[in-house]
Amino acid sequence: MKYAITYENHMVFQHFGKCPAFLLVDIEDGIIVKKELFSANGSGHGALVTLIQEAGVDVLVCGGIGQGARDALAKAHIALIGGASGNVDEIVEQLKKGTLQDDPNGKCNHHHEEGNHDCGNHDCGSHTH
Repeated sequence: MKYAITYENHMVFQHFGKCPAFLLVDIEDGIIVKKELFSANGSGHGALVTLIQEAGVDVLVCGGIGQGARDALAKAHIALIGGASGNVDEIVEQLKKGTLQDDPNGKCNHHHEEGNHDCGNHDCGSHTH
């Protein structure tokens, strides 16, 4: 199983759409087969789903994530474990043990909090352009 964990400074980055990098981890039978950092190359929101899909990711692990990104992940057949936080090494240990669970409250509501948020050229699920 190949996981992508939103990453910054050894911690789970908390806003999927602005994620600077991912820690890609291949885990088979509870053993890490491969682990590497993968730059998001400045991609944002919708482009990130395509980026991790092209990297062969099966499961995204992140902090907050908006409904539009959740929908894009589902369409790309990438499972989601949202609401994660803390040190990525601890998250990897939980993944190895199979104990990390999705927190449905790990939704990103930045559109409502920031007011004039500009998402670029995509449909975020909570508004349209």
